[in-house]
Amino acid sequence: MPYQWIKYLHVFFAISSVGLFLLRLHWRQVAPHRLQLRWVRILPHVNDSLLLLAGLTLMARLQAWPWQTPWLAAKMLALGLYILAGMWAFRARGKAAVAAAMSALLVFFYMVAVAVSKQALPGI
Repeated sequence: MPYQWIKYLHVFFAISSVGLFLLRLHWRQVAPHRLQLRWVRILPHVNDSLLLLAGLTLMARLQAWPWQTPWLAAKMLALGLYILAGMWAFRARGKAAVAAAMSALLVFFYMVAVAVSKQALPGI
């Protein structure tokens, strides 16, 4: 598969990941019973696995590894923070859940900025 297609898939899965995250956050507030639907419990994990696979494929194609490329290391560290903040958002209640959701979204947008700029500190 051509590099550009893998990159487009990676972007698609990233957008889907944040979209599913926001949908699940919304349903948590207005329709918590929907969170128990089978596809709602499975699809985000499948999507995120495909996102990671596409990212690893891009790294292999470019032969760019986190220990060699500072922006990629920053993005991988941010991915871990995004996962932790997302987990916190679904486990916390009240203001803590809102803070966790906002943190996850900020980290997601940081990852996008890093990916676009290829700089660990975009804008600097």
